[in-house]
Formats: sequence, structure tokens, C-alpha cells
Amino acid sequence: MDAAHLADDVRAVVLVEGLSDRVAVEALAVRRGRDLAEEGVSVVPIGGAQAIRGALDLYGPPGLDLGLAGLCDAGEERSFLRGLERSGLGTDLTRDDMERLGFFVCNADLEDELIRALGADAAERVVEDHGDIGPFRTLQKQPEWRGRPTHEQLRRFFGSGGRRKIRYARFLVEALELDRVPRPLDGVLAHV
Repeated sequence: MDAAHLADDVRAVVLVEGLSDRVAVEALAVRRGRDLAEEGVSVVPIGGAQAIRGALDLYGPPGLDLGLAGLCDAGEERSFLRGLERSGLGTDLTRDDMERLGFFVCNADLEDELIRALGADAAERVVEDHGDIGPFRTLQKQPEWRGRPTHEQLRRFFGSGGRRKIRYARFLVEALELDRVPRPLDGVLAHV
């Protein structure tokens, strides 16, 4: 990770764990009528939560001193909290403190948030609309997934199959009613 890829006029970065998170944030920005590049905001995938400290050192007060925001999965909340604390952005931080700093936590992850916001039936229609209902039905028939709630099956489906998670991040955000956007996704975008 380096700052060489940033445009000269970047004033803020949104630090996300991976590419699918970046796609979702950027898709929501478009839906909200925002041009992040024009606003000087860059969404930066850091390659996993373990990289948060280095990203904060690079983009935050010790480095480029850009405006910061971020998005992480619930399982990575501790890594983000420690990274924020070690970078001098607070001590004994809580989730509320993180949000005041612009860092939001998805329960359990962004795909889970998007499926819940859409509802399993609508998320399944997104899969069908994009030509993947056959592979999804195959997953549903597998012994370990048979009989499980559709929400869980969809979450597994989006998380498997190469770049499916990245591809569906945009499709799921595009299918959302704007008054049903998951709070962490809406919050991180509103912060920058």
C-alpha cells in the first residue's frame, strides 16, 4: 500500500478492508448523486483489517494527514480499534467513538448488511437478474447448505466463486431503496 495511486487533490480517504467494500461505497456515492473524485475523496482497499495501522500511519496524522473514514466487519472491529488508538486517534475507544471518528462496523459483514437491508427475497431476485440463479440453486442443494435460511445461503454464495463478492457489491447497492441503506455504509459515506 502506498500513496502514489492517490490524485494530488485528494483531501480524504475511506479505508475499507477489500475491493467489494470499495465497490459498494462508490456505488452508493453514485446513487446519492456524489462524485467522490470531484470531491477529493478516495476509497482505499487496504487488503484486510490487519493493515489498518499501516494505512492510518500513511494517510492519517503521522503521514499525509488526510481526512479519514473507514468500514470494517464486526470480526475486525478490535483490529480497527487498536489501529486507531495506536495511531493517536483516541484511547479506550468504543464503537460510538469509532463512529465519531468516521469508522463504522458492519454486522457481520457488508454482504450481511446488504442482504438484511434488501431482504432475502429481493437479494435472490438480484442473483436471478444477473444470471446466477443456477449456481445459487446448486449451492442450496449442497448438504451443508440444504435447509439453511436463504439469508445465510446468499451470504455464502456472494462470498464464494472468485470475484462474485466484488461483482455483487454494486448490484446489491443498486437494488436498495435509498431509505434502507445499511447504517454503516451510509455513515461512512456521510462522514466524508
